[in-house]
Amino acid sequence: MMALARAVALLIGLDAICAYAADIGYLAPPGAPAIEFPSPQRPVAPIVSPGRADEKHRDSLNESGEIARLLELKPGMTVGDIGAGRGYHTVRLSSFLGPTGSVIAEDVTRDYLVELARRIEVLRLTNVKLALGEPHDPRLPASSLDAAILVHMYHEITQPYAFLYNLAPALKQGARVGIVDLERPTSEHGTPIALLRCELIAVGYREIAAYQLAGDSGYLAVFSPPEEAGRKSPRDIVACRDRASGR
Repeated sequence: MMALARAVALLIGLDAICAYAADIGYLAPPGAPAIEFPSPQRPVAPIVSPGRADEKHRDSLNESGEIARLLELKPGMTVGDIGAGRGYHTVRLSSFLGPTGSVIAEDVTRDYLVELARRIEVLRLTNVKLALGEPHDPRLPASSLDAAILVHMYHEITQPYAFLYNLAPALKQGARVGIVDLERPTSEHGTPIALLRCELIAVGYREIAAYQLAGDSGYLAVFSPPEEAGRKSPRDIVACRDRASGR
């Protein structure tokens, strides 16, 4: 009898996960098409995994807590976890932001979001929304985010200028963007911070601060988005040259 009850509970849980996964899709109409923007003049790393490192190791470095502190995140905010993968930051931010806050977990790989839907269901997180994006466009609702984090994934964005341009409308006035990466070539799954600055400034973002995170977590670079009035047109964006790759 107990075995039957467990089987029924499992089936109900799987049905709920399947229903949740079926709802995964774009949250906003498409933005500017990629063809209007310059291509990056440096290698783009392939997406190889939904997670960077063991979560216990990352917890030992207080990675998520440090990012929240340095970005001045507060309960009640809505934060976009861009390139969420298996949701390391999503689940921790869900708890930190509380019932009045929310996380929008975005990724371009639908299978990763399906797996994250399962994790969210198991953990009973009620303040997380999943968002499918495109390589050149996160497809997020206008003025929906108080902050966005891009953690160890910027080097995997195939159309960074279009992606940053299309991300900007989703950011509220006063929002911050935190990018975490390693000081290594993009072909080696990092982004030299000088190159990162150049690419964001090319789209109109402004750097606020940069921090070195603990252990092997890399750096955190914090930017404010371009103001609508001063937003560049795609044709005015000039691609940065990556000196490390010679391109």
